[in-house]
Amino acid sequence: MDKVKAMQAFVRIVEANSFSKAAETLSLPRAALSAAIKNLESHLGAQLLQRTTRRLSLTPEGERYYRQCADILAAIEAAEADFLGESARPLHGKLRIDLPGGLGRAMVLPHIGAFRTAYPELALTISLSDRLVDLTREGIDCAVRVGALQDSALVARPLGCMRFVLAAAPGYLARRGVPASVDGLAAHEGIVHFSGRTGRPFDWELEGADGVRKVAVGGALAVNDAEANLCCALQGLGLAQLGRYQARRYLESGELVEVLPGVRPTSMPVSLLYPRGRMASPRLQAFAHWLAGLFAGDADLALEGDRKFRS
Repeated sequence: MDKVKAMQAFVRIVEANSFSKAAETLSLPRAALSAAIKNLESHLGAQLLQRTTRRLSLTPEGERYYRQCADILAAIEAAEADFLGESARPLHGKLRIDLPGGLGRAMVLPHIGAFRTAYPELALTISLSDRLVDLTREGIDCAVRVGALQDSALVARPLGCMRFVLAAAPGYLARRGVPASVDGLAAHEGIVHFSGRTGRPFDWELEGADGVRKVAVGGALAVNDAEANLCCALQGLGLAQLGRYQARRYLESGELVEVLPGVRPTSMPVSLLYPRGRMASPRLQAFAHWLAGLFAGDADLALEGDRKFRS
């Protein structure tokens, strides 16, 4: 049994979530692929996949073996790239990426054409979501996430720092007045932005001369999406805490007005998550460095201080 080919077949089945689709991409009969996995399971003495007529899923042993196989195959690819050179063998294959909806649409996707031009043989599958994605089970190579991260087996690398602004439409401020202090926010209608993952509202943490204060926002309107938050603010429905990268064009045009400019909302880290060992893949290295450069070039999203992104 060719162990490397068996690993490649197993990884392709997991990532395609289908024997038939994996067989098509490998140009092999489905029966040959089924036999290869049966032989692999026999060799390992463990069941890797659970098969039903409707579903294909990993066993706990299969999930562990998948992570190890992905790391080994990425290391092989990296070793070959060192000898073949980028010019001799352009990056090819598939890269699966998960991005937060608002950040992905406003920041990453408008520039993705430049990455495609640089790596035309690399196929990208990009999903937009704010849910907690299981990268291994769903076959995703990397994910961008905003905020504090939960402990996990994934590697997290600092990518950027999201800065926020308190803002409202001129019409709202004309009706309700402009708050003169943090205490004055209590008398205002706030657009509540809550987490789509936990259902909890995001508190406003504001840094001023007297330190950091946490403000619980009250209001009759609650949304779980950054773009929806912005949309409601533009309609004059209340005060909102918005990412500066989102709000800056509207602040420049006057459609939004910054509130309490002497008080700064605390920023949130932006991280790139990927399975341990996966950064050995030249495909992921290329995307990670391109993405880091994109964030570094935006003053509202760049890392603070002298931290650098390293592969």
